[in-house]
Amino acid sequence: MNVLLVEDENRVADFIRRGLKAEGWMVEHAVDGETALELLQQRRFDVIILDLVLPGISGQDVCQRLRARRILTPVLMLTALDATDERIAGLRIGADDYLPKPFSFEELVARLDALHRRAHDFSAQATAEVLRHDGIVFNRSSLLLTVDGAEVELSAKERELVTLLLSNEKKVLSRERILSAVWSAQEDPLTNVVDVYIARLRKKLTPYGHLIATVRGAGYRFG
Repeated sequence: MNVLLVEDENRVADFIRRGLKAEGWMVEHAVDGETALELLQQRRFDVIILDLVLPGISGQDVCQRLRARRILTPVLMLTALDATDERIAGLRIGADDYLPKPFSFEELVARLDALHRRAHDFSAQATAEVLRHDGIVFNRSSLLLTVDGAEVELSAKERELVTLLLSNEKKVLSRERILSAVWSAQEDPLTNVVDVYIARLRKKLTPYGHLIATVRGAGYRFG
């Protein structure tokens, strides 16, 4: 995911930027609204994290201007104000969601994921009973995986890993996120358990094992 972060507080911006990069996401940081609008004219982003209180033009003004330019990128607005009228005003001018400060990083990631799925219609694939890609077919009800029509035996963890990868096609998943999703963070994150299982799965998905790509310094991406 390609994220534009518009935040003038260095401490908050650094916290968000480091966390999202660990998730394998690309983050461009703007310290004010004018810079953000310039970047939006030059590049495409998947989601915008927009602070309400900025030097110069406010977050609300930024949101209003980008919608006037027909830039429809989802906007998650951050605010230290928990007033209902502020949130309503922001939503009416085009913000898609609000997150009051202070917030947990897990909630931030969950909200960004939801906005991204909604914008790109990923929800159907994420909840589909049958996940497919090329000759790979995984039935989540029967737990049956076939590769070019041939059944492939999987362990319980391998099935969870297949589900995670096929449900997040073309998204970079960090090792930490895979560990948390498949092993519920019960394993030591310094171990290479994720890498070992990825290697096993690549072999079992032959001739499609290459679809699980290693993204250096970030994690893995399927598709």
